[in-house]
Amino acid sequence: MALALTRSAKKKPSSHNLSPTLTHNERRRNLTGWTFLLPAALMIAVMSFYPMIQAFILSLQTGRGTKMDFADPLYFNYARLLEDEIFKMTLKNTFIYLIIQVPIMLVLALILANLLNDRNLRFKGLWRTAIFLPCAVSLVSYSLVFRTLFANDGFVNDALTGLGILDNPVNWLGQPDTARFVIILGLIWRWTGYNMVFYLAALQNIDYSSLEAAKIDGANSIKTFFYVTLPQLKPMILLTAIMSTNGTLQLFDESWNLTRGGPAYQSMTMSHYLYEVSFQKNPNFGYASAISYVILILVAVLALVQMRVGDKRD
Repeated sequence: MALALTRSAKKKPSSHNLSPTLTHNERRRNLTGWTFLLPAALMIAVMSFYPMIQAFILSLQTGRGTKMDFADPLYFNYARLLEDEIFKMTLKNTFIYLIIQVPIMLVLALILANLLNDRNLRFKGLWRTAIFLPCAVSLVSYSLVFRTLFANDGFVNDALTGLGILDNPVNWLGQPDTARFVIILGLIWRWTGYNMVFYLAALQNIDYSSLEAAKIDGANSIKTFFYVTLPQLKPMILLTAIMSTNGTLQLFDESWNLTRGGPAYQSMTMSHYLYEVSFQKNPNFGYASAISYVILILVAVLALVQMRVGDKRD
């Protein structure tokens, strides 16, 4: 008996002998992980963080072309923004698009997703594709179509005058309010289906038994939506709200392609003005960098506010 116990004790490795091997394996796994992460980390640092730092340094400088010197005072470009009436107008326009377009688009996307999630709906694939298709259309193509539709002799004026709603054609793209309306309409048309797909994916992850239980308890479809479905969609609603807000604050394409920022900067966005300051008329890269950092700060602040308000998790 004593001999058997002695042999088993010799065969059983001690924890002290295992620890060097485990430590070596852990180090090897860590090294392997960092080997895979290092190229991506370097690319992010070189392609994202380095240009951000360079842009901030550039925002503290004045001059033309390569002849850039640090401003006196250093915040000169930022102080100039407070006196720039065009920048103030583009800031106002951007927030008009944000306040009007984003809520309408997200509510429409939520309604459409809820309708298309019906198990008894026929041709669901066709409807989903038709609503999602606008965001896959080329930006230039849809801009040309919208400019044609809302031209003085376009389809919209012809239809409205033919129905007796208008007495005379409206210069949709030549007036501030109507030009903004066309941009908002274009954004809603193009991006509602995109957000609908997110909501549709979230709806399909909801347990159908919870909806059936609500119906058994006597809840109608409206109460079921607000008290059962909507609370489970909050994370996705928060995500789409943040993405839509960030996209609208950086809006450039519609302002450039639909209205060219006109008339007289009345429909221009901040990013469009940034492009104009950078590459048109008298390029001023220092001032343009200051505008870009203001946009960055607005995006970060609004995203943080939305996270604080929308994310109620402990």
